[in-house]
Amino acid sequence: MNRAATPRLRALAALPFALALTAHLLVLALGYDRLPDPLATHFGGGGRADGFTGRAAFTVISTALLLGLGAGWTLLVRRTALWGAWATAGFTGALLVLLVRDNLDAGDAALVSSPLANLTLAAAVAALFAAAGLALTRLVPPAPAEAPTASVPRLPLGASEVAGWTRSTGSRPLTALAVLALVAAPAVLLLAPWPGALLGLLGLVVGVPGLALARVRVTVDRRGLTVRPALAARPRIRVPLDEVAEAGVRDLDAMGDFGGWGYRVRAHRTGVVLRSGEALVVRRSGGREFAVTVPDARTAAALLNTLAERHGKV
Repeated sequence: MNRAATPRLRALAALPFALALTAHLLVLALGYDRLPDPLATHFGGGGRADGFTGRAAFTVISTALLLGLGAGWTLLVRRTALWGAWATAGFTGALLVLLVRDNLDAGDAALVSSPLANLTLAAAVAALFAAAGLALTRLVPPAPAEAPTASVPRLPLGASEVAGWTRSTGSRPLTALAVLALVAAPAVLLLAPWPGALLGLLGLVVGVPGLALARVRVTVDRRGLTVRPALAARPRIRVPLDEVAEAGVRDLDAMGDFGGWGYRVRAHRTGVVLRSGEALVVRRSGGREFAVTVPDARTAAALLNTLAERHGKV
């Protein structure tokens, strides 16, 4: 993505969360004295209240929720996913506003109820926001073509020779983020009332796969290309030799090319991206690409091409 587009895209991704936060805080401020303390913030079967949060704590938690979601979308958004940022902001903001509305003038928070229609209304707001985000996508220039994949010479290998290549690579920032998320998640899930408990679920969603992929081992051998967690045999990603059409090397921009770090899925390609820089890129026989950022990718690509060609002649 070019430099001119990135600030504009991020601004457009942050905008719906700013709007949702403004609407939520305005409704909260106008009705603050009419709210019970604590508020009903969690609802069980039949929509009856079964969880409560003090007004001040609710203000802090709800604000942090919108800011956290907004920061995540602003950092990781792609042009084709701008509508998702708007939909998330619309749904979350609508639920928070409706939650405040349901608590207004309640003499006893235990008697507050949240009808199922709230979810339908929040979904409708999310759909309108998503449409707005989709329309605004035209304001962001398309990303330029990515850097070409550099071809590499085959690795000289005799007919009876066997060879293998393996490297371990990792990301310290991703490790720190995953550990922090996993440490914080149980405390938030157990102690925070709704909607703060959502942050605990988010911690698990980020922490578990993040820790598994924070450090990986990349191997090229007679089985093909294998990428797995450095400390475990599973889960693993394998590209067998009969699916390797061509292996090469490319300089990747983690954010610009894949929208972030970890296991990434994009149109016609997937990747394990732990940093920006040198990556082994494999074009599969079906036309899709798989990339993994790893040192000495050129040697890995050369060996993988040699092994794939030898396998095809067997």
